[in-house]
Amino acid sequence: METMQASNSVSVVVCAAENLQPGQRKIAVVDGVEIAILNVDGELYAFRNRCPHQGVEMIYGTVSGTMLPSDPGEYIYGCDNQIVSCPLHGWEFDMKTGKSLFSSKVSVGNYEIQEIDGSIVLKVKREPKSVSLKNFRCSH
Repeated sequence: METMQASNSVSVVVCAAENLQPGQRKIAVVDGVEIAILNVDGELYAFRNRCPHQGVEMIYGTVSGTMLPSDPGEYIYGCDNQIVSCPLHGWEFDMKTGKSLFSSKVSVGNYEIQEIDGSIVLKVKREPKSVSLKNFRCSH
């Protein structure tokens, strides 16, 4: 894997964009920390692969939306394909921010990720000593 230094972050090339098509998921391991990477309808998300509740792998979580604040008797669904649920207890997290939907104090953390020149590029805080992709099976 290739790395590039920026002012306050390091860009890590995780894989070729063709290897992360819409609907696919990968796990990058950066210095021992697992990062779930998802391509949801062409939108890329990256967040810590462990639920803060009991450490369950978030890569296996369901991606959906959620009910938005509304008036009594009114039900408004929103944030479609932006919410990931812990596969064990259903804790929900916004994949854009990593924050939980139930408490601003709970988060899985998130990482900036984008496609650049045909590569999936993850931004991390410091130069990693090791970066790899972990194999996993997912039925999503």
